[in-house]
Amino acid sequence: MITVQNTIDASIDKVWNFWILPEHIQNWNYPFDEWHTPHAENDLQVKGKFKYKMAAKDKSESFDFEGEYTKVEKFKLIEYKLLDDRTGSVLFENYGDKVKITEVFEPTKNDSESMQKNW
Repeated sequence: MITVQNTIDASIDKVWNFWILPEHIQNWNYPFDEWHTPHAENDLQVKGKFKYKMAAKDKSESFDFEGEYTKVEKFKLIEYKLLDDRTGSVLFENYGDKVKITEVFEPTKNDSESMQKNW
């Protein structure tokens, strides 16, 4: 499993909305500056689906990142299962004017674990 963490200087409401709303997901969900997310769909509920189209800005490559939510606790926890059966979770810890986000996920078999940690 890979674990990544970050602390955001914002309220839990703002951080949560930026994490879950498609129009915001498109602004942050890409591994490198040369990539972007031209399309995002998100139905945040248990058994709800998500699908993000990730693409190189030069149009040389693209892929869909998609799965289903298995657990949702508003402002606290999101658990999911990807189409390839890998699982992950995102924990939100509210500290008033800051939110610590911890994401834990299974790495892909196609890319090295160290590369995936740096995304």
